[in-house]
Amino acid sequence: MRVAGLGMRAGVGAGSLAAALGAVEAAGGRADLIATIAERATEPALVALAQARGLRIAVTPVAGVATISDSPRVRARFATGSVAEAAALVAAGQDARLTVRRLATPDGQATAAMAEGEG
Repeated sequence: MRVAGLGMRAGVGAGSLAAALGAVEAAGGRADLIATIAERATEPALVALAQARGLRIAVTPVAGVATISDSPRVRARFATGSVAEAAALVAAGQDARLTVRRLATPDGQATAAMAEGEG
């Protein structure tokens, strides 16, 4: 299973989320699932993107999950270095591996990463 982990700012635009998902899929293949944190799972742009793509949104805890990328701002707020990487890894399952590191949109509104695992 390929999981696209998405991190985003509140009120993120649809274009930013689509760009983040598109970039990570271009690097790692089509996602089977989108994963993010509870605080962002109901963002209108995310819900619309998931519906348009026929993907389910998995809500994952990310605190304490080790990531390759490390944003001090994200670490201070969410206790992980990258919401996108951590969400992808958690949703992909126990033996998950990160296949695409965090990619950020040029406007800084969204990030995405890809992990593969058993789900």
